[in-house]
Amino acid sequence: MGRTSAAGATRGKRVTIVDVAERAGVAISSVSSALNNRPGVSEATRMRIVEAAAELGFTPSLRGKSLSGKRAYSVGLVVQRDPDVLELDPFFGAFIGGVEAYLDERDYALVLQMSSSATQTLDRYRRLAGDRRVDGVFLNEIEIDDARIALVRELELPAVAVNPAAGCPVPAVRQDFGDAVRALVGHFAATGHRRVAHVSGPMNYLHAAQRVETWRSALAEFGLEEGALVSGEFTYEGGLAATDAIAADAASTAVFCANDLSALGLIAGLARRGIGVPDRVSVAGFDGIQLGEYVHPALTTVRTAPRRIGYEAARLLLTTIEAGTAADAEVPPAELVLRGSTGPT
Repeated sequence: MGRTSAAGATRGKRVTIVDVAERAGVAISSVSSALNNRPGVSEATRMRIVEAAAELGFTPSLRGKSLSGKRAYSVGLVVQRDPDVLELDPFFGAFIGGVEAYLDERDYALVLQMSSSATQTLDRYRRLAGDRRVDGVFLNEIEIDDARIALVRELELPAVAVNPAAGCPVPAVRQDFGDAVRALVGHFAATGHRRVAHVSGPMNYLHAAQRVETWRSALAEFGLEEGALVSGEFTYEGGLAATDAIAADAASTAVFCANDLSALGLIAGLARRGIGVPDRVSVAGFDGIQLGEYVHPALTTVRTAPRRIGYEAARLLLTTIEAGTAADAEVPPAELVLRGSTGPT
């Protein structure tokens, strides 16, 4: 049989490992060893196989790599959120975009699953590990005393945690936000505000509790009073629901919201009550989603870097899979972005 041209392979059926073996004049097992950097072939044979694969435009399938390398070449992320809420929150899309950007460069796939409860979340991680569907997992939205951390260690499943507490026993990627929140509270103080309220996230989440703690610490630092503390559930609807408590706290002239969605809901709720922003109440959010730039007034926010966090988390996870461990990573700290939703009292 004559040699197949690369152009002919492109126009015809998909090039397989059999075609590469035939072109290089070696056994299929030699092709697998050469393309997966395993011993068993000479360097001259390896080069001949690599050249044959390049000429034919051969790309190993993910399934083929998995079978030959004893890896799934995929990593898992279980998101414990209401799908409707997830659809509205751009933070997750940016985080997943960062994860995918790193995985795509290394021919890994992301297995994304949804969960409605903590019990279901733990079960999904067990199944991902038990079925060997993934080589490692991401742990995002860490809860206080999060059971997933002990579980992945029990399963000996490589994992990376996103913004966990200090001393987390699995590799972690973190972004500091303390200075940005202190800068926000300093901005409130400099523009005449003396009492600042907070619309928090659900307090079972570590990052929600950390934002409350940082808000309180910053108020004490600048000598400001603590206003109403009400949960906004990290959602637009939660921000709307928080409006009654914020409106009733007439002495608070500024509000720090734990995320941008709840801040936007709060602004809408205040507008319905005829309470102007920032004329009567200054409102700031957290995350830095793009939507905050386009609303009126544009939203003051503590801008984080979900895409960069996702990219670094993926890098750490693949390093952990390949090397058994990885050093923690930090992305540049969050920053305060001042816009029209805050102003002088």
